[in-house]
Amino acid sequence: MDLVIKDARVIDGTGGASYRADVALDGGRIAAVVREGGGRPRPTARRTLDAGGLALSPGFIDMHAHSDLALLRDPGHAAKAAQGVTLEVIGQDGLSYAPVDDRTLAEVRRQITGWNGDGSDLDIDWRTVGEYLDRLDRGHGGEGIAVNAAYLVPQGTVRMLAVGWEDRAATPAERERMRQLVAEGLEQGAVGLSSGLTYTPGMYASDAELTELCRVVAGYDGYYCPHHRSYGAGALRAYEEMVALTREAGCALHLAHATMNFGVNKGRAPELLTLLDGALAAGADISLDTYPYLPGCTTLAAMLPSWAGEGGPDSILERLRDDATAERIRHTMEVEGADGCHGVPIEWDTIEISGVSDPALSHFVGRTVAQAAAERGEPPFATARRLLLEDRLGPTILQHVGHEENVRAIMRHPVHTGGSDGILHGAKPHPRAYGTFPQYLGRYVRDEGVLPLEECVAHLTSRPAARLRLPDRGLVREGYRADLVLFDPETVAAGSTFEAPRTLPTGIPHVLIDGRFVIEDGRRTDVLAGRSVRRTPMA
Repeated sequence: MDLVIKDARVIDGTGGASYRADVALDGGRIAAVVREGGGRPRPTARRTLDAGGLALSPGFIDMHAHSDLALLRDPGHAAKAAQGVTLEVIGQDGLSYAPVDDRTLAEVRRQITGWNGDGSDLDIDWRTVGEYLDRLDRGHGGEGIAVNAAYLVPQGTVRMLAVGWEDRAATPAERERMRQLVAEGLEQGAVGLSSGLTYTPGMYASDAELTELCRVVAGYDGYYCPHHRSYGAGALRAYEEMVALTREAGCALHLAHATMNFGVNKGRAPELLTLLDGALAAGADISLDTYPYLPGCTTLAAMLPSWAGEGGPDSILERLRDDATAERIRHTMEVEGADGCHGVPIEWDTIEISGVSDPALSHFVGRTVAQAAAERGEPPFATARRLLLEDRLGPTILQHVGHEENVRAIMRHPVHTGGSDGILHGAKPHPRAYGTFPQYLGRYVRDEGVLPLEECVAHLTSRPAARLRLPDRGLVREGYRADLVLFDPETVAAGSTFEAPRTLPTGIPHVLIDGRFVIEDGRRTDVLAGRSVRRTPMA
């Protein structure tokens, strides 16, 4: 054997009671799980690690990540590796970097520069999903990437490629082109389809168009992962829309960052869970992910009304430069409630600038738009407009609109999984990017007892693996991949805070991918054991 982990408290990912065992690894897989007192001889190996009673669990699966370029840019990727994340699902919210052509690549790079930077520091030499996954496999100098990654075909990028930025129905030829692009992405290894239905141009798709694409996904046994049309006013209707749409298409549904935010939804999580329970009882295949924090995180440009985004980034900037059009945008955002802000009139004191692309604007970071406006002696929209223009749509924001009772109720649901929604770019990112998984285990399990430890581990391991149709991940079981985490349930905690968001967690001394230490004794090694994890073909 390559390695024996002795005297571990195995939390195997099933949700069942933990047990003491020695776990032997060989060739990147779990070769033996020998329970204490089970009568089997203790395994031996070339190397032994005495767990000393640390908890040993499957590696955590981040079901909603925005590391699409970070995996290539940052070999260490300690933000996720140090949390015990061994697999991330990227290509989220309908916007990513494959499939593209030269025009679309330039547009999407500008649109989501707040999520990933503009990519100018990378040689973006891929155009198809398969080529992007191949690039992940090569990683840094042909060695691979820090953690494994699965990919969702981004519906907004697909629409950008086939239709453009127009707010109109797709023609039959354009619909066929989109179906073809989604099928090609799935054939090349994507695990499903994502949407960002408050982001242009994906939000211009009708339910009928989305249903057609979901039928393609269903044909490959993939899943649909929508950031749906509203998390604020009309949130329940938006959830109902996604449930009905996927039921009609016969497609599995995974609800991205399933929150109930803004004042209109305070205390309404039970209504969402009742909706989901009814659909599940009727035979729907549904799962969801959440992050264990209250504020959301996105780009400032995402708050604009959808009509302001028609035509793409250059058109947005043009409209913002025109005083009359800018006033119309302001009225929509502040009085009517823009669809980009989930139909809720924007409250500028909840919008905190977390990152900018231009260092000359860094003094805005950490301030709400309302605070920055007061310091400048101007209305908040004027400050937001100035920022969008001067930073060319680059600012990212924290949006302080969540409710603790909703977060807790949703994380207890049996189909819940963990997702960081972590944006790693920017001077002051959301702490969830560095802290989601230890936050679950430390605050919500140990400190506050919201979930039992074994149940929470199942939420972070076997349940997402089942959604991804991965037959050999998510459990501590003989023959499974040796993607494992050793943590101390008594000390595990998120180090990241809103004041110091890039602080690494404590209480997670060892993380292994493919049987190799990526975190050892609490420090990042130089191992790059991650690869693309591609759709498992149906039997």
